[in-house]
Amino acid sequence: MKIVAIILARGGSKGIPKKNMINFCGKPLVTWSIKQAKNSRYISSVWVSSDSDEILEIAKKEKVGIIKRPKKISSDKSSSEIGWIHAINEIEKNEKIDLVIGLQPTSPIREVKDLEKAIKKFKKNNADSMFSCSKLDDFFLWKNNNKKYLSLNYDYRNRKRRQDVKNQYLENGSFYIFKPEIIKKIKNRLGGKIEIIEQEFWKSFEIDSIENLKFSEIIMKNYLLKNDYD
Repeated sequence: MKIVAIILARGGSKGIPKKNMINFCGKPLVTWSIKQAKNSRYISSVWVSSDSDEILEIAKKEKVGIIKRPKKISSDKSSSEIGWIHAINEIEKNEKIDLVIGLQPTSPIREVKDLEKAIKKFKKNNADSMFSCSKLDDFFLWKNNNKKYLSLNYDYRNRKRRQDVKNQYLENGSFYIFKPEIIKKIKNRLGGKIEIIEQEFWKSFEIDSIENLKFSEIIMKNYLLKNDYD
């Protein structure tokens, strides 16, 4: 089975300038996702899609495939789906793809074993798409509806004990797996038979601010850097 990793990494960012290139634990942020994908025994090839020549140079140094993404589909309003479909079409000019695993470079706190566990579950359960998530053990959600606060996932008038609350899952955005025909047909990363793969909650942090960056570095250094990424 040909499993291809596609990492979408735009050059621009509103929160942190050149976020995907920022130094994270001694390497450009995007490099961590590249190395994790390269170190998986199940992933056949790794590709980086970007509108930035600087990011593509980083990818070249890591000896992975590169795809120059057109500016018209690289704005902050462009969906990831558009980027993935463009990359798939480019790759399929030269090779067949059975599965795509899309790693988000702004969620570097993951391990190779997360990817491999997900791929094995995907194949075992004959899934069409999958997302990484974290279980929420005791989260009660509210929303502001025109300055009126409404509970979303529980009835505050009949508050249940923690052990009686059904499992809830947070789509953490770390990575997705999908068949190329699914995303091409419905223009969505999730469709058909959807499966989930659980990660520890501390792997759910996404880097979109300097505060997130510093906090994520603490987690990375204390929990994951003992692993070999070279």
